[in-house]
Amino acid sequence: MALLEHGGLRSPRMMVLVPAIILTTIFAATVTASITIADRTGAAPQAAAAGSACFFAAIVLLVRQGLRQVGRLERLNLTDALTGLPNRNALHQDFRALARGEDELALALVDLDGFMLVNEHYGHAIGDRAIRESAAIFVTLCGEEATVYRLGGDEFALLKSGPLAATLLEGMCRRIVERMARPVKVDERRLILGASIGLARRAPSEHLSSSELLRRGDVAMYSSKRGGKARCTWYSPEFDRSREAIRELDEDLRRALACDEFRLHYQPLVDCETRRIVAVESLIRWERPDGKPIGPNVFIPVAEESGLINPLGLWVLRRACLDARAWEGIKLSVNISAAQLRNPEFPIQLGHILEETGFDAERLELEITETCLVLDPAIAERSLAVIRGFGVSVALDDFGTGYASFGFLRQFRFEKLKIDRSLVVQAGEDAGSRAMMLSSITVARAMQMSVTAEGVETEEQAEMVRAAGCDQIQGWLYFKAMPAAEIAQHLGRPVSPLAVAPPGTPPSRRVRAA
Repeated sequence: MALLEHGGLRSPRMMVLVPAIILTTIFAATVTASITIADRTGAAPQAAAAGSACFFAAIVLLVRQGLRQVGRLERLNLTDALTGLPNRNALHQDFRALARGEDELALALVDLDGFMLVNEHYGHAIGDRAIRESAAIFVTLCGEEATVYRLGGDEFALLKSGPLAATLLEGMCRRIVERMARPVKVDERRLILGASIGLARRAPSEHLSSSELLRRGDVAMYSSKRGGKARCTWYSPEFDRSREAIRELDEDLRRALACDEFRLHYQPLVDCETRRIVAVESLIRWERPDGKPIGPNVFIPVAEESGLINPLGLWVLRRACLDARAWEGIKLSVNISAAQLRNPEFPIQLGHILEETGFDAERLELEITETCLVLDPAIAERSLAVIRGFGVSVALDDFGTGYASFGFLRQFRFEKLKIDRSLVVQAGEDAGSRAMMLSSITVARAMQMSVTAEGVETEEQAEMVRAAGCDQIQGWLYFKAMPAAEIAQHLGRPVSPLAVAPPGTPPSRRVRAA
């Protein structure tokens, strides 16, 4: 056994050959001893000779069959069963062979952006077909220039060696991104998968392992995803420093949630006609012990990536419902992230919070952004149907900043449309933006949605959105966000514009609850 485990004798082929050699040696010694005894006693050696011949023939057949099976197992060990491409083991093996030379090595890690949704919508059988179709596309685009590997799931790798390997591989990757932005046909379905790619290189003078190069490609690939997906990104050492900062921030967030360091502030929404507060929007604040300010625009994406957004979002909902119970007749708005809406447990958890706090569901309004709808409209629609079943209303937040079209408004039938601050500001300066705002309000009215103008900071903007038909105004003109204890004193009476910062002072960045 020690012989089998020593150095190069660990290979499967040696595990076949060594026992055969040992058995042959033992048998040869036995036969030699038998012949010697036979010579002394005068017995005929023919039987021993015949037995030896049979034994050696059996050994030869055994070794040949064993080596054939070992070769088959080695090929299986280096091949992906679904696509027939070389696998992760083959990548490490090929890298070791190529690394002995003096050429540059470049590696790309490819991840399919929309694969998880394909599996959820159509099942794993269609998902497997999509993986095979994607593999065929990658092989066609790379040709003989680079080797394509499937690492597992929806991850692939490309390996290229030789002069200008990095430049040539980047060109292939850009062709892959461009092709995967178009539909991939599986039966009669046309699937939009998309691809995010991370690239890493190894110069001839560097001594990087295949595992380290893969890690760098993985880091760069996630940078592509955070940057908007469907793109190529080269690894930079700065990414590692950024990941370390994100990891530390994630640990701080978990500690902050456990130590109750988060607070909610509320920004009132004012009725355009009565000038009274009719609703409040909850906005999260993080009161760090070190006093270092970190806005939700920084820590919410980290919470979404780590999964912490689910307990954090539930804390916001529960705290807001408890705070708002005393504000009779006032609507409570709470922002919901795309990650929360994709969580199938979220509608059930919302129901439990409403029951636990005793908050009237008809006074609760959940605000979602266009991103929630674009990422997965089918799941969003199912979740929103359950949420509406409780009596909770749904508002489309930040309309006019990105993807959402009037088709989304017709499909989801929101109870409220919130016009983003950027569109309000542009409408005051540009006729085209003003026409866009007016048409949005007209469509919302026709669909029986109420309309709120966000980020209103001047009397001129307020008069413009009133004349355009908005129902409510939200912004620094009337109120900044404030602690829950300060809300009650402003209720039940018309409000006047605040004496805020002088004209031209840039507003602070608006923050979200989730």
